[in-house]
Amino acid sequence: MSGSVAGSKTRTALNALEEELKPRSEEAEFDLPFSDGRHFLDYEGDAATVKQTMMDADLFLIGASVFQGSIPGSLKNVFDLLPVDAFRNKVAGIAVTAGSAKHFLVEEHRLKPILNDMKLHVVQAGVFAGEADYQNKKLVNDDVIFR
Repeated sequence: MSGSVAGSKTRTALNALEEELKPRSEEAEFDLPFSDGRHFLDYEGDAATVKQTMMDADLFLIGASVFQGSIPGSLKNVFDLLPVDAFRNKVAGIAVTAGSAKHFLVEEHRLKPILNDMKLHVVQAGVFAGEADYQNKKLVNDDVIFR
């Protein structure tokens, strides 16, 4: 799940991971409404599809870019469309990308608290990739690729 709608770093990092997981992954784009406080069962269309797909999954790989020192609103919106225990007994790995190494704590202080509240078990060793880990929109840091 890529939680970013702009930029290329998060998509590049997840594409590298996808290459390792093929053919077990699939990519899709959805047109989601902004969460407006309705009960999660009241959403239809793409929102209902995303909700059901996520609730049926056992494992998540969550990619997020850092914008203004936090996770993207598009990713938070997906979480807001789900019930609070949507991730109970599920596991996730996290890959966070940012333009500055100063944003490595966004995973710990912004993303993980949301996921913990939703009962998701997060693999402890997340992956952070900064601006220096990319060249020409390609991930080049061997350490990041290995993790």
